[in-house]
Amino acid sequence: MLDHETTLNLIKKAQNGNRNAKETLIVENSPLIKSIIKRYVGKGIEYDDLFQLGAMGFVKAINNFSEEFNVKFSTYVVPMIIGEIRRYLRDNTPVRVTRSLRDTAYRALQSREKLTASQNTDPTLDEIAEDMNESVKNIA
Repeated sequence: MLDHETTLNLIKKAQNGNRNAKETLIVENSPLIKSIIKRYVGKGIEYDDLFQLGAMGFVKAINNFSEEFNVKFSTYVVPMIIGEIRRYLRDNTPVRVTRSLRDTAYRALQSREKLTASQNTDPTLDEIAEDMNESVKNIA
């Protein structure tokens, strides 16, 4: 890994169009990219594709980074890489679930856990629906 000053210098050069600086940053930070993509191995994407997605997130971080953020580049780049991979996973799945349906499912899970703790038994679907003020049809 590069020291902070060298990294900042290379970022400035890369933002000004220096391809060698961008390549040096990617090569020197490839262990960071690899450590992030490890958690996504086995999710239906080849390792090489994951690395490419991580590198794309890394390049976006290079292009958007500013010293005014008052954070180290590594702190800035990690969420950018994760975001790029998650965006790909979200947008390239065969089944798409709406946000409202995910929210309802999450609320139903919370209600189930709450009722299970208070009743010491698994609640019925009717009990969960009543607790959520929803119809059984909406949560089944």
